[in-house]
Amino acid sequence: MLRRTFALMLTAFLLGSTMGFKSVSAQSGRDSATADNARVAVQQLGQGRDAKVEVKMRDNSKLKGYISSAAEDFFVVTNPKTGSSQTVPYAETMQVKRASSSISRTWIIAGAAAAAAAIVGVIVLKPVLCDGGAQSRGPC
Repeated sequence: MLRRTFALMLTAFLLGSTMGFKSVSAQSGRDSATADNARVAVQQLGQGRDAKVEVKMRDNSKLKGYISSAAEDFFVVTNPKTGSSQTVPYAETMQVKRASSSISRTWIIAGAAAAAAAIVGVIVLKPVLCDGGAQSRGPC
């Protein structure tokens, strides 16, 4: 009876220890790498009103603004609309990236394609259709 109780207690302890505890050392390595990436991104973007950023925090909150100052362990994000500043430790960031501009790259490409189509239509297709190309009388 004592052996059976001991075996059940040992089994419960082993299952609880393998499923209940998370490895802290594995997370700290990833955390320091993320902090280093954030530090490098802040250094590349620089400081001032032209250094607009979007910061994703570990608690899934987001900050938008510009980098007003940067230090070894933190940087400061200032909201240009309100003028409020928030100190952001590198260890609390998940991602730091350049803020997207108001006109996206996709819209610029679409506009260029539309302009090219209009130019081709005026220069190439109109003379062909209006000057009797393919012996058709188009609306000219």
